[in-house]
Parts: sequence; structure tokens; C-alpha cells
Amino acid sequence: MKLGEPSLDQLRIFLAVAEEGSFGAAARRMGRAVSAVSYGISQMETQLGVTLFGREGSRRPVLTEEGRGLLVEAKAVADGIDHLLAKTQSLHAGLESEVSLVVDVMLPGDVTASVLRDFREMFPTVALRLQVEALGAVAACVLDGGADLAIGGPVLSDHAELERQAIGAIELVPVAAPDHPLASAGVEPGESRRHLQLVLSDRSPLTEGREFSVLSPQSWRLADLGAKHALLKEGIGWGNMPRHMVMDDITAGRLRELDLPEKPGANYTLSALWRRNEAPGPATSWLIDAIRDRLVNCSGVDASVSGTA
Repeated sequence: MKLGEPSLDQLRIFLAVAEEGSFGAAARRMGRAVSAVSYGISQMETQLGVTLFGREGSRRPVLTEEGRGLLVEAKAVADGIDHLLAKTQSLHAGLESEVSLVVDVMLPGDVTASVLRDFREMFPTVALRLQVEALGAVAACVLDGGADLAIGGPVLSDHAELERQAIGAIELVPVAAPDHPLASAGVEPGESRRHLQLVLSDRSPLTEGREFSVLSPQSWRLADLGAKHALLKEGIGWGNMPRHMVMDDITAGRLRELDLPEKPGANYTLSALWRRNEAPGPATSWLIDAIRDRLVNCSGVDASVSGTA
């Protein structure tokens, strides 16, 4: 048996009758005559070779087993068309079809999660791609075209191709395990250089060879902030960490904030970065504002954006 192809209009009539429970209610909802609704259902049944509703006597139409089986598929098709139309309308209004975002590993994870949750509700038709990088690799993603927007740190000086807007600052603090020699009181100047320092490494050639708050000639370079955190708690070296990431460890005594004469802690300024020849669209601009607002209310973050890394 060769099946016909029901129209989108017939699918919508089918869904309306199933949801409203009667041809009359479906007709009122759609602004149609009852006869038009009945005809649409009959045509769809003929094309598919199935009975969608039982109509015995004066009973209200009841979905048959075949009708129930096709209801989910019909809804998926109708929803897909609705999404297509909404996205097309958004494009006509200047809304991006997709936003590619790269964030610095220093950005608090709960800030990223809450912003993206709200983004999905605010811009349901905009696809989003997310990357997490460190140091210069964040800006590199924008420069090579892999990202539309970056939330990155101060490790890259002003670049001719990038626009920059400061949105917050993460407080970095030097920490070590409680039994580490630098965790004791009265540390002498230069003592930090005699102990292994754990340093977040930069995979980007943009800042290759540059050092950021590195005091000790003995260092392990790690590409993952989580790995650095774990090694610090194991007593392997000392290093700077975002305060928000180690607050619970300091409170619980798993790590100790170091009082070093060199004061290696700093404010790690976060900025929104995008290419100067591509102005942020509505969804991208919303992301910048939302991340800045969340940072203002985030513990361990300095909203003044003063200071350097």
C-alpha cells in the first residue's frame, strides 16, 4: 500500500482534536468550521490508511491505538516546524542563529551554569557552543574564528583585532596544604622560590614564553586547574588559585592561605572579548551583561575589576 503525505495543516488539526477532545473545540481553537476539521481528519486517515479516532454514535472522538501511536510523531513534526519558523523570524529580527562562547577556566562554574540556563530560556532558537580554555588560549579561540565571544583574563595585551570590555575580576590567593613549609608563620622573603610551585600552563602560542605570577624556578606546569587543585590538597607544592574555588578547603583546613612577603595573589581581571569587525548581536550582548551581573554577586569575585594578574 502506497501511503500519502499528510499536510502540516492536517497534522495540526489532528493535534488540536486530540488535545481538545472534540471536533467542535478544535474548530473553535483553530477558527475553523467543524466540517473543515472533520474533513481534515478524514483526509489524513485516508492518506495514512489508518483510523485516528473512534467516532461511534454521539461519543466524543477517542484516539485509536493507531492514533495514539502517531500522536507523538505528529507533535514532533509540528514542534520542529514551529522551531523553524521561530528561528527564521528571529533571523529577520537580527538575532543570531548560533553563538560560540569560550570561557576562561577561572570563571566560576556556577556563574557559567546559571547564565546558560537563563540563556536557553531567553533565546530558545539560538544554538550555543561552549568551550573552556585557559590563559591565552581563550583569546586565541576568538582570533582564529572558533568563537564569537570570549570571557578571558588579562594575559593578552590589547590586540588590534579584538574589542575588550572588563566585566569583573577573580581574586587569586596563594595556597598550600597545612603541613607545607610555606604554611607556617613568619616566612622569610625569597623562601617561596625554594619550593615547588604549581603553575597553570598556557597552550596558546599567543603568550608562549610569558610567565604569570611565577616566583619559583622549580615549577610543574599543568593544563588543568582541577588537577592543580587536587595536587595542592595533596601537599605537592604551592600555587595561586581562585578564591571562590578554594574557600571551602580553607575553611575546612584542607588548604591554607599563604602569607608570603612577595604577595603573589592578585586580581585576575575578566573581560568580554570579540572581533572588532563583528559587533555582538542581541544574544551575544545578553551573555556579556548576564555574566557581568552574576560576577557582581559571586563570592570571591571583585566587581571593581581593578588590579592585574
